[in-house]
Amino acid sequence: MLIALAGLLPVAASDSDGPAPSASQPPAVVGKAPVALLVDLSSGQTLYAKNEDRRFLPASVTKAMTTLVAFDLIADGRLREDSVVTVRPETAARWAGKGTTLNLRPNEAITVRQLLQGTATVSANDAAVALGEAALGSADAWIAVMNARARELGMDSSHFSTPNGFPDRGATYVTARDLVKLAAALISDHPDLYRRYVGQQAMDWRGSRLASHDPFAGILPGADGIKTGHTFEAGFNFLGAVQRADRRLVLVVAGLRTETDRAQVAKVLAEWGYDAWKGHRWIVPGMVLGQVQVQQGSARSVPVTVARPWMVTLPTSAAAPRLSARIVYSGPLVAPIASDAVIGRLEVHVEGQPAYSVPLVAANAVDSAGPLDRMINGLAGLMP
Repeated sequence: MLIALAGLLPVAASDSDGPAPSASQPPAVVGKAPVALLVDLSSGQTLYAKNEDRRFLPASVTKAMTTLVAFDLIADGRLREDSVVTVRPETAARWAGKGTTLNLRPNEAITVRQLLQGTATVSANDAAVALGEAALGSADAWIAVMNARARELGMDSSHFSTPNGFPDRGATYVTARDLVKLAAALISDHPDLYRRYVGQQAMDWRGSRLASHDPFAGILPGADGIKTGHTFEAGFNFLGAVQRADRRLVLVVAGLRTETDRAQVAKVLAEWGYDAWKGHRWIVPGMVLGQVQVQQGSARSVPVTVARPWMVTLPTSAAAPRLSARIVYSGPLVAPIASDAVIGRLEVHVEGQPAYSVPLVAANAVDSAGPLDRMINGLAGLMP
């Protein structure tokens, strides 16, 4: 179903606004990254992609999934931030001196909050394992939930075999596209917990201040993490996010040779995402975008809209491109249909950019058809 979008697309900046960077490609330094991806979550559009579906070793970026699982459990009331847990002696012994750690001690009492800070901020390997054990009884149980959550998010090309990303002979792998889905869940599903734990510059531990390796937090305006990773095999990786005004960018860079390269490429890519692109308000909740057919319902169709505002992101240095969209759904749908249920998607085509989709929801509920509804719908179906 095609949708007329005339009048919804803003006019691009004129020449009088001054020169703007090219939106076709970011600065050449971004080419240092074997894997790179920049997505505007505010619109759902991919602004830059290089090997975004190639599997790679995430190293400690794995801890972003451990953080999400912890957030899920806290939100469900199954894990309390102020709970005090005891570090298992075997856990302390196994992870002593293994990469970045909190140097947890056997039988040490520590809060869930401290373990989560150690995982998200300091990237402590022992903290991530101890967190999983404290919450679900074992690291294996925690890993199973990590993979279940990945499947739920559609991270079909990723798999986790550790809570912390420590080298495991390639059993843990991800793609940049999948990591963006993970970042979107962290940001949208748990906004308060996200602000509390992600993108912090340091944590206090045993009288010391332990710093984060995040190249964004406290450095790049609007940046708030999310997670770095590094091993000899993986190189230097980063899953980052930046919020400026009403635009949220998420980026992935992976496989870089040095920490300096990682910081430089990530910063340049993020700044290009704001300098060379501009977000325009587009569709909002309550705006009816079309109708989809319904069977066995009190109505023969249901209007569709969006659950949250969506922007459209356009180059700042070019004339407004052509834009088209269509409603795609598997139908006809069968009643009952709940209000706000996701029932389709808006497939959007912006000239010169990859196609992308926006989820569509039912604007109102449709009940199952009663006897009178079935009679009316039957008669309506006979009409030309």
